[in-house]
Amino acid sequence: MLRVMTWISLRLGRPPARFILAGISLYFLLFAPAAKAASRAYLRRALDREPSFADLFRHFHSFASTIHDRVFLLNARFDLFQVEVHGEDVIKAVQAAGHGAILMGAHMGSFEVVRAIGRLQPGLRVVMVMYEENARKLNAALAAINPAAVQDIIPLGQFDSMLRVQACLDDGMVLGVLGDRTLGGAPTLRVPFLGADAEFPIGPMRLAAMLRRPVLFMSGLYLGGNRYAIHFERLADFSDLERPERDVAVQAAVVAYAACLERHCRAAPYNWFNFFDFWRQKGARP
Repeated sequence: MLRVMTWISLRLGRPPARFILAGISLYFLLFAPAAKAASRAYLRRALDREPSFADLFRHFHSFASTIHDRVFLLNARFDLFQVEVHGEDVIKAVQAAGHGAILMGAHMGSFEVVRAIGRLQPGLRVVMVMYEENARKLNAALAAINPAAVQDIIPLGQFDSMLRVQACLDDGMVLGVLGDRTLGGAPTLRVPFLGADAEFPIGPMRLAAMLRRPVLFMSGLYLGGNRYAIHFERLADFSDLERPERDVAVQAAVVAYAACLERHCRAAPYNWFNFFDFWRQKGARP
C-alpha cells in the first residue's frame, strides 16, 4: 500500500493525493476505537476542553499528513514545502563546535522534515538512533518509499551499535533519538506531564550522559497545508559531567524534557502522535 500511495503521490502530485489522504484519516477515525479514545484523552488535556469530532479528525489527519509528506521529503521534493526554523543559532553552535550532539525528539510532527533540513545544510547530517525492532520496521517502510533512505538509521541492540554512535558523534554528526515512548521493561521515570504523572524512558538521556554530549530538544511541527516549523532548544549539556553526578543530572534532564514537550503539545496540540493511554502506570493492565 505504501508503494501504491508513493506511486500515486509522485505521479499525480501532492494536492490530488491529499484528497485520498482525507478519506484514509476519516476511515481510521471511524474504525480505530482504541486510537480514537487515546486521541480524545490526550486532546482533553492539551486543549483543556472536551475535543470535538473536528478536533479528533484534525489530530488523525495531521498524523496522516506527516507520514504522507515523507514520500516527497525522502524523494528530495523539498520545493513543495514552506519550512521555518526556530533556534537555528542553537544547532549552528553545536555544528561549529564539531563534537556532535543528541537531538531529543518525540513522536511529534515530522522528524523527516528535520532530516531534510540536515540534507540541505552543508556539513550537517542527522542520523536516527532507535531500538532494533523499531529500526527494522521503519527501514522496511522507508525502503518502500525510497531504498536510499535507510542509510541514516542506527539500530540499537547490535554488537557494534555503540561504536557506530560514537563514530558518528566524533565526526560531528547529530543523532536523533525519540524520548517519549518506553520499550518493554526499560527503566522509566514518572514525571508531571499535561496535568498528571506519566512514564518517560531514562535510556535516551542516559545514553547522552554516557557519551558526554549536549542534548537539544527538537521538533518538526506540522502547521497545515504544506507548512512546517522546526524548533531547536537547549535541553541539557553532559559534556563536563562526572560519573557520580550522572543519575541526578539524567533525572533532571528527563523532567526538563517532559516540561518542554508539554509546552509544545499545548502550542501545537494536533502534532503529538502517541495513540495509546500514555498516562497508564507501568505494568498496569490496559
